[in-house]
Amino acid sequence: MNNLKLSSLMAGTLILAGTASAGFTGMSFDEVENGMAGFTTYRAYAGVTAGGQVDAVYGDEACALLVTSGGGFYQNGFGGYGTPSAALFGFFPSLEWDSFVTIGLTDDAGDAMLDIGIDWAGFEAGGDIATSNGTWFATPSDAQVFEVGGRVLIGQFTVADGDHVYGSMNFQGKNADLSNWNADCVTFDSAAIPAPGALALLGLAGIAARRRRK
Repeated sequence: MNNLKLSSLMAGTLILAGTASAGFTGMSFDEVENGMAGFTTYRAYAGVTAGGQVDAVYGDEACALLVTSGGGFYQNGFGGYGTPSAALFGFFPSLEWDSFVTIGLTDDAGDAMLDIGIDWAGFEAGGDIATSNGTWFATPSDAQVFEVGGRVLIGQFTVADGDHVYGSMNFQGKNADLSNWNADCVTFDSAAIPAPGALALLGLAGIAARRRRK
């Protein structure tokens, strides 16, 4: 890749730091109920403007990619670094909550994601994803790259309760008018997003405040 921003390779609500161009609107995390005692599952998203897409997540010499946690990632024995097989969920329910990377999908049905330059051995053993010359991506013609509700899923990470997912990464994509955008050195931390219960309390506090002002 060598700082080519994947242009030759690809031919054929949370920004804590970094440089972004029009089209990228920030990262966000959803906490997903997994039914697994002692574990919390986060889904990480890259936000884009309407009609936009995320084509690649990458690290280069200028801005290395790192996805890490305090105590490691849950990895199911029937999964891998990419999307798991939905056909196996009925036999191995915990496989659905495996930690994996993706462009837009939660299982392997129709998944056309590719990757170059990343050694996945550490991640598959529960460790970090790290690269200064690697990427996971899908081509702009693949349906999975397009936003749904203003964002594209780029990974699912299951960690021990109380742990969090953090690091940095770069993104490349297209706007609805097919112009290209890049977002460089984007840092993120799932712990920076309030839990659902906290959000509910904030909403109730807002209602109470409005009532007091009347």
